[in-house]
Amino acid sequence: MVPFDTQSPFVTSGMRVGTPAMTSRGMKETEMARIVELIDMVIMNHTNGAVIEEVKTTVNDMMEHFPLY
Repeated sequence: MVPFDTQSPFVTSGMRVGTPAMTSRGMKETEMARIVELIDMVIMNHTNGAVIEEVKTTVNDMMEHFPLY
């Protein structure tokens, strides 16, 4: 359930970001803030393919510094 959500837990009505997956890769507060900015960029420009591609490139570049293993 998403805190303060008025919808039933059985209704998808919010977005939750899994911070354990990020911290297990070594990310800290700085990276989390950047990820939030990137999510916001996509949401605010969801019809702009150029912005989406820019964010995709940024995320891929960022993740090179935080491998899964």
